[in-house]
Amino acid sequence: MRDFKAMPMDAPLAVTTRGGLAENEFRGRLCVVSADGEHVLESRGDTAGPAFIRSTGKPMQAIEPLLGGVAEAFGWEDRHLSMLGASQRGYAEQVEAIAEMLRSADIPEEAFAFKAVAPTAARPKEDWVRAGAVPRKIYHTCAGKHLGMLAWCKRMGWPLEGYAEPDHPAQRRIVARVREWMGAGEAETAVGRDGCGLPVTAVPMWRTALAYARLACPDTAPDAAAARAAERVVRAMNRYPDLVEGPGRLASLLLADPNIVAKSGAQGLFTLGLRKERLGIAVHLSDGSEAAWGPVVIALLEKYGGASPETMERLRARYPRVFRNDAGAEAGTWEVVF
Repeated sequence: MRDFKAMPMDAPLAVTTRGGLAENEFRGRLCVVSADGEHVLESRGDTAGPAFIRSTGKPMQAIEPLLGGVAEAFGWEDRHLSMLGASQRGYAEQVEAIAEMLRSADIPEEAFAFKAVAPTAARPKEDWVRAGAVPRKIYHTCAGKHLGMLAWCKRMGWPLEGYAEPDHPAQRRIVARVREWMGAGEAETAVGRDGCGLPVTAVPMWRTALAYARLACPDTAPDAAAARAAERVVRAMNRYPDLVEGPGRLASLLLADPNIVAKSGAQGLFTLGLRKERLGIAVHLSDGSEAAWGPVVIALLEKYGGASPETMERLRARYPRVFRNDAGAEAGTWEVVF
């Protein structure tokens, strides 16, 4: 039998009920951390255990390209900078922004390290099928992040070929920068391969919450220049929330609130930072799904504040506590259990 490492200890976070009985349980880990890193306000499960940061790392991975001058060199505006932190889903506005960035940086679409794909979101994919289109690399969810790195390589005179490899100078510097932003030493991190082909860092989960507290409060970051670069991409994400993920997505709903920076990651990870409250929050669902993100995040915002009444109203409409069956009758409820 193949050896594998056990998952860190988790805890119940939410259940769905039906007929007054619990039907499904959603387990995971969560933590709430102060921006100074000195206080863990809440912790469920083993938050000292590792978690791969996946796409929540995109704003941090954008720091080195921005410090390298890609925005100024290629005339990228906030609409384009938001794509450096985005997990785009193939909406026309997202694809248009990526196409503009490719043209301005004069980088061929073939340079992307990943394979050609179809759009991810249902409506863009339906449009794509009706149009009889073919898979393209420009539709990939991580195209913006990769494009920032390719443009930086071009600025630095590094080869575009192999830019996603761990030993490429771009990736060595980006991995080091991500560790620094999270305050994580090399001994407490691991590096794997992300779904898009780039190196991805695993850190003690509470450090992911700390990273988002620092994105919300860049004055607490360890490097002032890096803080300014991170603030540029995060403010762009707030300005163009639907470009970051898409209409109705949890991160985009939260980013529409100027007090919140938020991003989802693959395999169950969700992170947010609260500016006025100076807090970072990380939630990881053990089964790798997104199913309980909405109820869990709503409960945390109800407890710690940080979201406007309008934001909370949008969240509750998108993730109602009561769910209904196909006949429109009440079928059950979501209940958080932490």
